[in-house]
Amino acid sequence: MPYEFPTKYDPKVSEDAIYKQWLDSGYFNPDNLPDKRKEVFSMVLPPPNVTGILHMGHAAMVAVQDILVRYHRMKGDKTLWIPGTDHAAIATQEKVERELYKKEKKTRHNLGRELFLTRVEEFAKESHDRIVHQIQKLGASLDWSREAFTLDEQRSLAVRTAFKQMYDAGLIYRGDRIVNWDPKLQTTVSDDEVEWIEEKILFYYLQYGPFVIATARPETKFGDKYVVMHPDDARYKKYKHGDTLPIDWINGEIIATVIKDKAVDKEFGSGVMTITPWHDATDFEIAERHNLSKEQIIDFRGILLPIAQEFSGEHIKKARGKIVEKLRAKGLLVKIDENYTHRVAINSRGGGMIEPQIMTQWFVNVNAKFKLQKSKLRNIPSGKETSLKEVMRTVIESGQIKITPNHFEKIYFHWIDNLRDWCISRQIWYGHRIPVYYCKQEKSEIPARNAPHSVAGGRNPKSEKCKEKIVSIEPVKKCPNCNGAVEQDPDTLDTWFSSGLWTFSTLGWPEQGDKRQATSDLEQFHPTSVLETGYDILFFWVARMILMSGFLIGDVPFKEVYLHGMVRDEKGKKMSKSLGNAIDPLEMSEKYGADATRLSLIIGAAPGNDIKLSEDKIRGYRNFATKIWNVARFITMNKPEGVAKHEIKFNTEDTKKVKEVEELKTRVTHYIEKFELHLASHELYHYLWHTFADIIIEEKKVVLREGTDQEKREAYAFLTTIFFQCIKMLHPFMPFVTEAVYQAMPDMQSKEKLLMIEPW
Repeated sequence: MPYEFPTKYDPKVSEDAIYKQWLDSGYFNPDNLPDKRKEVFSMVLPPPNVTGILHMGHAAMVAVQDILVRYHRMKGDKTLWIPGTDHAAIATQEKVERELYKKEKKTRHNLGRELFLTRVEEFAKESHDRIVHQIQKLGASLDWSREAFTLDEQRSLAVRTAFKQMYDAGLIYRGDRIVNWDPKLQTTVSDDEVEWIEEKILFYYLQYGPFVIATARPETKFGDKYVVMHPDDARYKKYKHGDTLPIDWINGEIIATVIKDKAVDKEFGSGVMTITPWHDATDFEIAERHNLSKEQIIDFRGILLPIAQEFSGEHIKKARGKIVEKLRAKGLLVKIDENYTHRVAINSRGGGMIEPQIMTQWFVNVNAKFKLQKSKLRNIPSGKETSLKEVMRTVIESGQIKITPNHFEKIYFHWIDNLRDWCISRQIWYGHRIPVYYCKQEKSEIPARNAPHSVAGGRNPKSEKCKEKIVSIEPVKKCPNCNGAVEQDPDTLDTWFSSGLWTFSTLGWPEQGDKRQATSDLEQFHPTSVLETGYDILFFWVARMILMSGFLIGDVPFKEVYLHGMVRDEKGKKMSKSLGNAIDPLEMSEKYGADATRLSLIIGAAPGNDIKLSEDKIRGYRNFATKIWNVARFITMNKPEGVAKHEIKFNTEDTKKVKEVEELKTRVTHYIEKFELHLASHELYHYLWHTFADIIIEEKKVVLREGTDQEKREAYAFLTTIFFQCIKMLHPFMPFVTEAVYQAMPDMQSKEKLLMIEPW
């Protein structure tokens, strides 16, 4: 009598039930695994932003990480994968502000800080729940009992502790430097949130005394009083550094000073330029090197200041044409290039044009020297003087952290060599508020509103010490010097400050009181084994995590970095809603199953390389899931009576084929360990379909139909043995269909009856 086996595998029916089984088992938590495990494998999920839904890039990340986690769990490692989400301060606040104005015609200032933050938190919670649902739909075997949020209580404590320790060590300071300012959102923006786009613009050539200079922004030129040239440019040999020249300029005669600096490109234009230190990062650095004065031309709303004389009070966009006409009338406009391609900086989180400004902000000093009390960093022993920049460089140079693919190391070092102090303050309400307080009796330290570069007028302090900043981990209610009222710094911290602590703040740092579990987690699982993320945030997140863990715990945050590429459409274009080429991972999982969606993101995706994806590709791997099910059904439906595995001895040919599967497993293991998941999945796909299904099963069909009872038992045992090895190897890649097959074939099951913990 043939055994019953469902005719069709339906992901919609099976996947939710299987995921619930996994959750109920408790085995996502390494503390609950059924056997004692010595080796540890740990990862953190790069926390998705609570700004909406997951895209295919997130799905690729989840697929890669879940493969590694499931493999190591089956391998016998004590495996921990920590989930969490990121508050993504600027992106989240901008989205809520936009919706608030769209629906209610109100701004955050109409609501006030407290009520507005309640709205943001409600939005973040809804988004968080959606994201968790999507991650689970993809089969991610995360330990949900350890879930974290970058703005929750434990992470907030970690942020305040980190800030104070870095401040006390002289690594955090408040000072005047040039930053990325978004006039639209009225906040500074981190380098990683700046997106550079190319556009064709008008390019102006202007007569500046005996020189011709070129600019895309004539509205910034009112204060230009330094003319810069390369010291080795023979054309300008007669001009000495420091020479002065009278120049007829936009608003009359000025005295220009010659500056010789190697930052000038001799091959561009005339090889001479003027500088606007307040509104350009390169110009600012030149001015810093030569101790030059700096003057603000444009305010924080994009409005020209009194230095622009008759154009004062006008927005730069409206004033530009008028300024050009004045230059033309004065004979200072040489020519206009109408086909010049220029890179423009915008805020990727809100779309506002970036206007560089010199502002008083909070910074992390990457060059300041400090000594680690306890160091596990290779080549930086305890007590040795070092800097954050040296830490970030040394851990990669020494091989203490390995980057895959390794060609990204060169890019990483180039970034480190050009690293500037990190601006960590933001003029928004949502996020970790800077844990600095000022005595209200002495307000000279409190940033004035709408003028972040300036300070408000002071009052007579009751104590000279009242002038000092109060940096505290715990909230401060009164001034410790005069017992008077205090005011907290209004700014919040850059999102990357909190996410930079992610590997160890999620494991209980800083330990408080008798929280032994937190201490145990940090001791057991840190440094984490691997950080898997996209190559596009190598500098902005990966490097900052190295910076933070190096100083705060004297160790690396992870041992290896695996970088995946971007998911693009079938023509290689970046996916976006505006282009109409975005593919929703949840929609694809609903149509074709999570396994097909996952496999489509792995096969063909070499480390660090972008991958082209289409719905047809996903549909094709649904057919592979169906093939796995049909193979299982065929074997089960042809099970003879009285099969006992231990009584079966394979013939020479079958023994050879079993050995070939063992060799396949050796290769697959090697590929996974080397993060070559595309090769592992490719081999498994072709072996099961083209070797096992098309050749081996076809050869055994005659035996199962016409052989003796013993031959049938041998054929069944042989097919089951190979198929069991196949679904174990495929499980990390296609967890749902392999788990369903395993549970539908009783002869395969161990006492736990879950494929996810079968020994590799």
